[in-house]
Amino acid sequence: MTNALSLDTYRLLGRSGLRVSPLALGAMTFGADWGWGSDRDESKRIFDAYLDRGGNFIDTANKYTNGTSERLVGEFAGDRRERLVLATKYTLMMRPGDPNSGGNHRKSMVRSVEASLGRLRTDYIDILYLHAWDGTAPVEEILRAMDDLVRAGKVLYVAISDTPAWQVSRMQAIADLRGWAPLVALQIEYSLIERTVERELIPMAQEMGLGVIPWSPLASGVLTGKYSKADLDAGGGSPDATGTRKNIAAGNGSLTARGLDIAEVVKAVAAESGKTPAQIALAWTLLHPAVTAPIMGARTLKQLEDNLGALDVRLTDSQRARLDQASAVELGFPHDFLARPLTRSVVFGDVKIAAPR
Repeated sequence: MTNALSLDTYRLLGRSGLRVSPLALGAMTFGADWGWGSDRDESKRIFDAYLDRGGNFIDTANKYTNGTSERLVGEFAGDRRERLVLATKYTLMMRPGDPNSGGNHRKSMVRSVEASLGRLRTDYIDILYLHAWDGTAPVEEILRAMDDLVRAGKVLYVAISDTPAWQVSRMQAIADLRGWAPLVALQIEYSLIERTVERELIPMAQEMGLGVIPWSPLASGVLTGKYSKADLDAGGGSPDATGTRKNIAAGNGSLTARGLDIAEVVKAVAAESGKTPAQIALAWTLLHPAVTAPIMGARTLKQLEDNLGALDVRLTDSQRARLDQASAVELGFPHDFLARPLTRSVVFGDVKIAAPR
C-alpha cells in the first residue's frame, strides 16, 4: 500500500539537492488566451491554495497562454518568490515568421530566458527545461549555452522534456565529461493510458540521475471519467493546445476505446476506495520510484482540491495489480529480457551470458 503524503513532504529532484513537492502545480491553465484556461482571479485562487498547503513546485513555459501564464505566476509569487521552485521552458516559437524565435539553439535559449525573467518578475529561474527536441541544434551548443546561463546565475538547474532517451543519455554523459551543468529532470507524458515511456525513457532517467516529472497524468482528463464512448463519435481531434479539451484528448491519442476501458477500471477502483477517479490515477503515478512529482493542470479551485486528495490515497496491492493489468504495455527488449527468469546461457562471440528460455 502507498503511504499518505502531503505537499510539504518534499522530495529531492534527480541527483540534485533541490527539494520539491510531490505534486507540481501546472500553470498552462493560467490565462484564457487559448480559450479554455482560468481567468486571473481563479488562477490566483488555485495558486494561493497550492502554496497554503505547502506546495512549492510551479511549472510553466514561455509559450503557455502566449506568455500570460508566466506573467500571472510572476505576479502571484510576489514576495513569496524565494520559497518557490519556478520551472519554465524554452523552444516553442514565440514570433511567427521569425525562425530564430524558437528552437533548441543558443539564440533561442538565451533570448527566451531573458524574456521569461521579465514576465516572471525574477532575476533567476530555478529550473530551465528544453521543451521539445527539434533535431537540429548540436547537443554541445545546447549544453554549453545551458551551462553559461547557470554560471551567470540566471538559471540554477537545467532539465529536458520530450526528447528521445538515447539523446538525453548522450547529453548527460557529455555534460558529466565536460564538467557542465547536468540535467536534473526529465518531463514526459506518463499516465495509466501512456506507459510506453516505461520501455526506455524512465529506466534511462533512473540510470542517469534525472527525476521524472510526468505531464498529463490524467491523460487530458480521460482518466477523470468525464468522457464516454459517445465522445468517440466526434472523431478527428487535434493535439494543438488552442483546440477544445475534448479535441486535444482525441488528437493526442488519450480519448480512444482503450483509454476509456482503462478509465472504467480507474472508476471502479475509485468507487470501492471512496475516492475520485482523478485521485486514483494521480496516486498510481506516484507509485513509480522514478517519479518525483506529477504535474497537476487544474482549471478550477475545485479541481485542484480534488487532485490534492491523491496524496491521501492508499492503494492495496490488489487494486494496483488491476490498474497495472488494465493499462499494461509490452515492454520488449531489453527491459523484458532483464526481468524474465534466467534459465540458460548463450554465447556471443567468446562472451557467455545468461538468457531467458
